Amino acid sequence: MDELRLWQMLADAVLTLHFAVVLFVLGVALAVLLGGPAGWAWVRSPLLRWAHLAAIAVVVAQAWLGQACPLTVLENWLRRQARLGGYEKSFIEHWVQHWLYYDAPPWVFVLAYTAFGLLVLWLWRRWPPRGGRKPVRGRKA
Repeated sequence: MDELRLWQMLADAVLTLHFAVVLFVLGVALAVLLGGPAGWAWVRSPLLRWAHLAAIAVVVAQAWLGQACPLTVLENWLRRQARLGGYEKSFIEHWVQHWLYYDAPPWVFVLAYTAFGLLVLWLWRRWPPRGGRKPVRGRKA
């Protein structure tokens, strides 16, 4: 395998990771919206919910500060190392970028990310995480 192909594969891996993070942020919100009212205990896992809150907090902070996502920056750097030009895209790059990146003014993303962050805070309040073990019956706490 040549070096340029390796750089492209690493860039594709970062792009796929980025897509997985987006799916995590959207998926957990959807799971809480569905599972909160249904009583699914796993959607109240503190580890899951703190990771979710941290992920969207980073996205909202980056949007408000006008900063690019570190995964996007890394992916672009890797693609430059691969010396990729205009239309030399891999299958993964083409399709994941098609679903992940949109061309819109920055204020649209700030608004969308902020609204989604507020939704996550509402979910946190409506169905807060629950940790710890359940008390054993017959024992006093």
